[in-house]
Amino acid sequence: MAFKRIVTNTLARADVVVNGERPWDIQVHNERFYRRAARGTLGLGESYMDGDWDVESLDALFRHFVTAELRSSLIYRLNHASLVLRARLRNLQSKRRSLAVAEEHYDLDHRMYEQFLGPWNQYTCCFFFNDDDDLRQAEVNKLEIICNKLEIDENDRVLDIGCGWGGFAKYAAATRGCELTGVTISTEQAQFARDHTEGLPVDIVLSDYRDLPSTLDSKYDKILICGMLEHVGYKNYRSLMQVVSHMLDDDGLFLLHTIGNSDETLIADRWIEKYIFRNSMAPSLPQLAAALQGPFTVHAWENYGHYYSSTLQAWYDKFEKNWDNIAALESKHAFDEKFRRMWRYYLLSSKAMFDVENLLLWQIVMSKAGKRTSVYDRVAR
Repeated sequence: MAFKRIVTNTLARADVVVNGERPWDIQVHNERFYRRAARGTLGLGESYMDGDWDVESLDALFRHFVTAELRSSLIYRLNHASLVLRARLRNLQSKRRSLAVAEEHYDLDHRMYEQFLGPWNQYTCCFFFNDDDDLRQAEVNKLEIICNKLEIDENDRVLDIGCGWGGFAKYAAATRGCELTGVTISTEQAQFARDHTEGLPVDIVLSDYRDLPSTLDSKYDKILICGMLEHVGYKNYRSLMQVVSHMLDDDGLFLLHTIGNSDETLIADRWIEKYIFRNSMAPSLPQLAAALQGPFTVHAWENYGHYYSSTLQAWYDKFEKNWDNIAALESKHAFDEKFRRMWRYYLLSSKAMFDVENLLLWQIVMSKAGKRTSVYDRVAR
């Protein structure tokens, strides 16, 4: 049939054989796979969730997909076009739409996340500096380097926009003695973060970043955005930077920790957008540079993308090891086998993107343009 021929030929371009013997060859269990895969990445992911096909190594499969540049295929282009048009016509990350990712992803039962994250709840890239670093140490490595890059000390007032479950807030306040305000749009994360940082000089605020100038009548010595820009959208980058500039003291520092895209796009992968991160996208270097130019002077721009591959592998290993604990959770969300396959697909396909540097992990240190009077200490020697 036509679907089978189209899909088989497209897979062959990536050196993937149906029912082949190599780790990246797809094993088809249900013939409907071909019809669904003809819908592009959305249908491919949904058919995996439903058990239509398996593969020994998901990350190896996706490395083949990316390096073969299947995005030039007819299947990809037809299924990509409608989302791009929607992103051009609408602000997919408006205040109302930005709540979708919080409600559908970050508001999941935190006990599930506890089964695969480290003790500091770092749901962003962790830094595996040595071969023997485990996830716990990699989280500390990442937190330390952020604190050091921001030169945080006990006299600082720190603003963490997109504070998640409060891991950085707790670490920075406990180890540096600073005052810290964390901001999130997730009600579940806000409540957890408040409990998590109890007894420390930490205030957790439930707010959209666009409302911060009126919500927080204050200036901050240091500002961090870590793993939040991916939910802001290209139409709003400039607005976010203007908010940060408004909130930052003239001699302060701003650190942006974000996934970057080696290609310029306006949307995320269709499957990721529907099932994992609603209304999300990773910025390209030109998109981000254009938003930063004017409000900020950049002092350091570094890529740690291969550490994200190690992070995702560590999360996947813990997720699988602790799956029985996750499945046993009594929660409003069903942690069933379909959920398990969805997270396998998400974690390992994402890992492949970092393996081949299709996705990157940037840390950018900035100050307000024209205000700093000395060389940034980390590059001064």
